[in-house]
This record gives sequence, C-alpha cells and structure tokens, in this order.
Amino acid sequence: MSDQLLLTGNVQEAAKKAIQWLINRKPIKELRDWGLAFSLWPPHLTTSCCGTEFGAFAAGRFDSERFGVLPFSSARQTNLLVIEGTLTRKMARAAKIVYDQMPEPKFVIAMGACSLEGGIFWNSYNTVLPSEIGIPVDIYAPGCPTRPEALARAIIQLQKRIMGEKTRNGEDKIKPKESYETKKEKSTKKEEKAVIS
Repeated sequence: MSDQLLLTGNVQEAAKKAIQWLINRKPIKELRDWGLAFSLWPPHLTTSCCGTEFGAFAAGRFDSERFGVLPFSSARQTNLLVIEGTLTRKMARAAKIVYDQMPEPKFVIAMGACSLEGGIFWNSYNTVLPSEIGIPVDIYAPGCPTRPEALARAIIQLQKRIMGEKTRNGEDKIKPKESYETKKEKSTKKEEKAVIS
C-alpha cells in the first residue's frame, strides 16, 4: 500500500481545468479562433424585410460561403443569429427561443435601421429592440435596407473580433489602429532616445 500513488480530489474537474488551460494556450487558441471565425452558421430566421438583402448576400453574386458564412436549418447547430430588420413582439419570442437554443459561443448581428433604433416603426406599440428581450448584439449593420456589402463588412468585423479575442471579461477585442501621426510621434521619440544615448 505504501508504494502506490493515492490521488484525492475530483479528477473530472481537474481534467476539465487542464483541458481549458491547454485550449487557451497560444497556438491551439489561435487555430480554434480561426476555425470559429470562418465557420459562422446563421439559422434561417427572417424577421422582416431585410431578409431579402440577407438572401442576396447568400446568393451567387455576393456568395456568403466565401466569407465562411453558411445558412443552416437548425438552431442547435448554428452560432450566428442575424436579426434582419424589424423585430415585432410576436417574432421576438421566436428569436429569443432560437437564441437560447444556439450553443456557445454564439454571436448576433443586427442589420437594418429597425433593429438598431426602431427605424420607421420607432413609435409602434409592437416593435421591440433585440436588447429589450435579452439578445446581446455584437455588430450593428446600419441601413434601410442594409445592402449585402454592409452585411459582408459586418461579417468581416465579427471575424476580426473573434480572432483578436484576448480578454475573458467581455471587453471589446478589436484593437484600434494607430494613426499616422501616432506612428510618427513614436518614431521621433525613438530617434531622440538614440541621439541622447
């Protein structure tokens, strides 16, 4: 009995922590984020008239598949919810059910002026915003209707956000680009340090 190793504690919990640690290491995490960014599957959930623009984005001219976006039929196998325009109270219940069925990690794009602030129906009794029903929006794509090019740009922004994810507390993951003036100031400071030393 003395030469045997005795382990105590919850082995399953320790294994989960070890797997999470391994997944969050640099090469595996970057590969996982790249795969997630280019396999965005939205469910077929047309909430309003912007659905025609989403259909144009998925058609041959704009070809959403080259962006890594493939519309899918079941909410349980998708990870991107595109709220396409006006969200009425009746449709909001269905959108919330679909959002709750989607597995983590999941993302939301709200397209059209109606999903941003109500659009032309802003004073209507039956129009709600995604944030009012508990659907957090990652990217807003403005327009009435939102052009397929704008939706493609929103997809690209979401992909950059997914691949640039470095924080765990939900802060914005995209780092702002440095302006030309900031780069110039940094280079002059380096030159000054070189002259002084």
